Amino acid sequence: MLDQTSRDLVKATVPVLKEHGITLTRHFYARMFAHNPELKPVFNQGNQQSGGQQQALAMAVLAYAEHIDDPMVLLPVLTLVANKHVSVGIRAEHYPIVGRHLLASIKEVLGTAASDDLIAAWAAAYGQLADVLTGLENDIYGRAALTEGGWTGWRAFKVSEKIVESEEITSFYLQPADGGKVPVYRPGQYITVKVFVPVLGMMQPRQYSMSAAPGNAYLRISVKREAQLAEKPAGMVSNVLHRDINEGDILEVAPPMGDYFLHEDRDTPVVLISAGVGLTPKLSMLEHLTARKSGREILFLHACRHGGVHAFKHRVRELAKMHPQVKSTVYYETPRASDQKNIDYDYTGRLDLDKIADQVIMPQADYYVCGPHAFMQAQVASLKSLGVDASRIHKEAFGSGGFAD
Repeated sequence: MLDQTSRDLVKATVPVLKEHGITLTRHFYARMFAHNPELKPVFNQGNQQSGGQQQALAMAVLAYAEHIDDPMVLLPVLTLVANKHVSVGIRAEHYPIVGRHLLASIKEVLGTAASDDLIAAWAAAYGQLADVLTGLENDIYGRAALTEGGWTGWRAFKVSEKIVESEEITSFYLQPADGGKVPVYRPGQYITVKVFVPVLGMMQPRQYSMSAAPGNAYLRISVKREAQLAEKPAGMVSNVLHRDINEGDILEVAPPMGDYFLHEDRDTPVVLISAGVGLTPKLSMLEHLTARKSGREILFLHACRHGGVHAFKHRVRELAKMHPQVKSTVYYETPRASDQKNIDYDYTGRLDLDKIADQVIMPQADYYVCGPHAFMQAQVASLKSLGVDASRIHKEAFGSGGFAD
């Protein structure tokens, strides 16, 4: 535990971090990559270009400073970060490098305001944080190695099938190239795949949720091709996967990770809420529950723009027909002329839980929400306003997050 003087010095930087946090983290990343370019392949360069990574780190540093008196309050966030770190191969030996550049950046950005005492306090604070994270990460590495079919680091997987699921989403079926076992995982978890991105001239890792139930002879990821939009660049890895990776090719894969997964220690109802490609971990949960012949009542709520981008429509419908405890409700924001109401979709417009509360709200149900950040915020707020306890709401956002995303 830090001494009181150090904690006070760290807390005193909170106003500065609120005002200049992104400037600091932008400087930090530029400095680190200039001095240690070998770390570039570990970090998401797409999020670097969009600014998402700098913003995520700025928010994380601010949160740590605000809770420096009891940083374990942040344990759920730190656990998420630790999973992300392990998924891209961050090890204990990386922390001194990051720490050196973070402290130098504080001094260079704050100038004369960064006294020797302040730098010493932040050095101690960073050391405390590094100890917590490396402890969490060592546990995760250990569990990954001891899991049936597990490993640490990277393992070669062969693309056994590549199947188009919609205009935007394509599935990749992955089998161990060494002929070994497929790892055990929990429905909702993700793997990291690493591919060479020509435009960057380097390997890049990305996380993708498994979209199939565990227990198969393969891992399946279903990847959305991220097109370039005015506010963000095209997805570098997703476009390489769609354009260049074919059946028979080899991908480097890290073990299944993530603390967002189906809770199986209960028999209460399950409500799966998703938008767009956020349905992938939900499909893994749905397939797992039905394969296990679970008697739990399941409501599968999905929203997308129209039928052209609606992936796994027939698979969900098939499972609902086979298992009477499964109900499916679909929203199309802007249906196409060929989309048939009550066949392809149920409601027009955006998903509105308030209007279907009689279907959604069930005693002791668990709610799993996944999709774009704004979508998740809206659904979580609706669930809480409808009286759902926060402990029953489980959420997963795709995108940058964490201290070193």
